[in-house]
Amino acid sequence: MKLLRRLHLYLGCFFAPLLLFFTATGWVQTVSMHRNKATGESESGAWWQKLTSIHVDQVYPLETADAFDPRLFQYLVVAMSICLILTVLLGVYLAFKSIRSKWWVSMVLLAGILLPCLLLWLGNIKE
Repeated sequence: MKLLRRLHLYLGCFFAPLLLFFTATGWVQTVSMHRNKATGESESGAWWQKLTSIHVDQVYPLETADAFDPRLFQYLVVAMSICLILTVLLGVYLAFKSIRSKWWVSMVLLAGILLPCLLLWLGNIKE
């Protein structure tokens, strides 16, 4: 149990900056109706547009760049995604192990699945 908590702590701390970055830029994308693709000068507007370009296109648009190769950054994002999944699963496991009332943990997990599904379903209802 101690090893799992330590692994959860280290993975969480290592990926926290990237998770915050992707959460913030995803937030901007969610509320932004119009977004330019990274084509050099078209993304040279606000700094948040450039950060959004990193989130979507895995490049930081520079006016001097002729071509982009996002593979190295994509590898880091894949590693972050795998470790985030592992960290979340470890967190769920630790929640079940550290609390006596497993029923509450189960209900919260179920609510975390059903509420987003319900909201998406309600968003598709036509008047």
